Amino acid sequence: MAHPKLIIISAPSGAGKSTLVKYLLTQNLGLEFSISATCRPARGKEQHGKDYYFISENEFKQKIDNNEFIEYEEVYSGCFYGTLRSEVERISEKGRTVIFDVDVVGGLNIKKQYPEQSISIFIAPPSVEALRQRLHTRSTDTPEMIEKRVGKATLELEYAPQFDVVIVNDELEKAKLDIEIVVRKFLNK
Repeated sequence: MAHPKLIIISAPSGAGKSTLVKYLLTQNLGLEFSISATCRPARGKEQHGKDYYFISENEFKQKIDNNEFIEYEEVYSGCFYGTLRSEVERISEKGRTVIFDVDVVGGLNIKKQYPEQSISIFIAPPSVEALRQRLHTRSTDTPEMIEKRVGKATLELEYAPQFDVVIVNDELEKAKLDIEIVVRKFLNK
């Protein structure tokens, strides 16, 4: 089987990556979402096997020991996120392109493993202050968690130059157009 093409979308929390990934999935581009695993609890209407694979911290660590992850990270103490190898295989076997919605370090780790067959796209907020405002508006986190995310985002923004493409999500409709153009070009290579 030919090597699958991989589209890696990364961003600080609240920059809009999930919104842009959902948009791309509606554009008939032959993409399929790689569902990440996490040991954090579901938020809002998130569903196991659709938004994430919600597993216990012990089960996550067992999968790490078994080398079942392409990448994983302890994003916050005791809170792991990762991409299972089985996800890439599951999607590739269908002849579809894998699209990832992953944190910045995870995105760079996937790119390192698949340098020729992937494109890495960094979604940047217009500013750290705009990001803080979006996280408040989203209303899914406590004020303490928002500040933790903003602090992490400030560090993550330093990784942007290591990505193939950086898209600033200042105006959502423009960001949708920009990312679709980038993805179509990559798929037609």
